[in-house]
Amino acid sequence: MKIAVIGATGLVGTTMIKVLEERNFPLTELLLGASDKSAGIEITYKNEVVKVKKIGEVLAAKPDIALFSAGSGPSLEWAEKFAEVGSFVIDNSSAWRMIDEIPLVVPEINADVITLKTKIIANPNCSTIQMVMVLNPLHKKYHINRVVVSTYQSVSGSGMKAVDQLNNERNNIEGTKVYAHAIDNNVLPHIDTFLENGYTKEEMKMVNETQKIMRDKNILVSPTAVRVPVSACHSESVNISFYKPFAIEDIFNDLSTQDGLVLYDEVKNNIYPMPIIAAGKDEVFVGRIRRDETIENGLNLWIVADNIRKGAATNAVQIAEYIVSKFF
Repeated sequence: MKIAVIGATGLVGTTMIKVLEERNFPLTELLLGASDKSAGIEITYKNEVVKVKKIGEVLAAKPDIALFSAGSGPSLEWAEKFAEVGSFVIDNSSAWRMIDEIPLVVPEINADVITLKTKIIANPNCSTIQMVMVLNPLHKKYHINRVVVSTYQSVSGSGMKAVDQLNNERNNIEGTKVYAHAIDNNVLPHIDTFLENGYTKEEMKMVNETQKIMRDKNILVSPTAVRVPVSACHSESVNISFYKPFAIEDIFNDLSTQDGLVLYDEVKNNIYPMPIIAAGKDEVFVGRIRRDETIENGLNLWIVADNIRKGAATNAVQIAEYIVSKFF
């Protein structure tokens, strides 16, 4: 079982390697690929040193599964080449997500769309993953009409340089700027580029990906994506309106029994999801669950997850685990 990680030196790539080790993934050979300038870097996996290779060298080894986290450009250049030599490609970029024949997968929700012939599988956007993990079990029972979501996204979602910008600003150090404005002591209602409709690409990802993953184009999603000065974990305030009535006790029960979710809601004891609770964990945390008293069949809740783990690396590894269990 040859497993490749492409983009192995980046924030998500290094986390993928860590998650493979933590979950004791059944591999016999780990192949690490990155840009030419990163070739030769040494990374430790299970107390063994693995050298990073050029992507073409990894391709020549014909891995069984290739986890891509090198950005859309390299994915568009290399993913099909890996698929042609028989690799299952699990891609973390936005390059393939909205192509009809490419599965967009959150394993707890729709792993069944992966077949033996599926050679490229897209990993969804981090903010979408944690939201649909909560929406899906509720949609099955109460049928969602509309979702209004405001995100509070950490700087790690922009990569290591953005984390450096936040830390530099906090310490009055001049450095590279990733954002159009300062992020320390600030909030930016601007993630990715603005589109003609006034929304950003990040916001429209949440609209389109939610409908594709949940297999229902009638779910309306109204998003506002915001960057906040937090190093890790994305938070989301989510308002849901259902077609069917619900008892609030049933909502708690529905969410407490969903794989991959942690119901974290005891407001009398100040227990609710926060980035310092979810950081470094693979589960999605949900709390502050309460009825929206201004509309019929309305619900408010708060979702927090580690965007680098479940929002990217862990979700990709879980897809790989499903592929191994199903086809190997």
